[in-house]
Amino acid sequence: MSIWSRISKLVKDPPPEHVFEFSEAGIAFAHPSNGQNGAGTGFAPFEPGTLVPSPVEDNLRRPEAIASLLSQIAPPNGTKKRRPAAVILPDYAARVSVLDFVSFPSAPEEQLPLIRFRLKKTIPYDIDSAAVSYFVQPSKNGQKMPGQKIEVVAVTVALEIVARYEALLRGANFHPGEVTTSALAALNLYRVPEQSGEVVIFAKLAGRALSLMVLAGDSVKLFRCVDLEGAGEAEILSVLQPTFAYVEDELGTPARRLVLCGFPNGALAGVNRETEALRSRLGSPGAFNAGLLGYLEGVEN
Repeated sequence: MSIWSRISKLVKDPPPEHVFEFSEAGIAFAHPSNGQNGAGTGFAPFEPGTLVPSPVEDNLRRPEAIASLLSQIAPPNGTKKRRPAAVILPDYAARVSVLDFVSFPSAPEEQLPLIRFRLKKTIPYDIDSAAVSYFVQPSKNGQKMPGQKIEVVAVTVALEIVARYEALLRGANFHPGEVTTSALAALNLYRVPEQSGEVVIFAKLAGRALSLMVLAGDSVKLFRCVDLEGAGEAEILSVLQPTFAYVEDELGTPARRLVLCGFPNGALAGVNRETEALRSRLGSPGAFNAGLLGYLEGVEN
């Protein structure tokens, strides 16, 4: 299993029979248990306003319409047993943070309270009413050097937001055993460059949500998800340029490459960097299915 697979999963269960990626545009879906290459992927669109990603407000504005669509995607199988399903949330419904620690406890029961304390003032809701998952990124060469900080990727979602998605799926006779977010799942499609020290910015655009990940080798150094006003080129560049400056100031090296997903024609003008489009052998990753394709590749690896 790749490091990206380990980072991307908030909850770990056996591979599910169904995978659903929710977005404002619709539901990207797959049925991995059928054993077919590509896992029978598809996309079912929503009417506008059916789902509105938010970290603090109910995302599911028309739950009856979404439930109806789920029953068409995966009709009931005639049994009362709930079918295992993985759920991929919109990026803007969650918060992803990269925390660094001078020292970090080894016992899980001591790690989570410390992470919750660090996150307390960074999220727009009460940390006690949030689901928190985290991954301790391995040190270079597997050993912590003197003075080197321990980096932890932490994911928070308001319990009320998660509960609404889970209730929707349970009502359709699914068991939502695994939950992640679109950008984290899409990381499985990213190939670590041969030059292990190279810093890359992974930019994913989904509607008005722009997710930026700064990647150094197989480590996440920064994660941002910004709700844009119009998602125009100038506005996107106004978010990207400070990120380039941050990389050079904080990491001591420029980000020379930009990996894009969800951008029209797979490109972004006005960026003086090498760019490339995210790719998958299972299909063409776009704004609203990259998480699904990344999840599927992560399950296979």
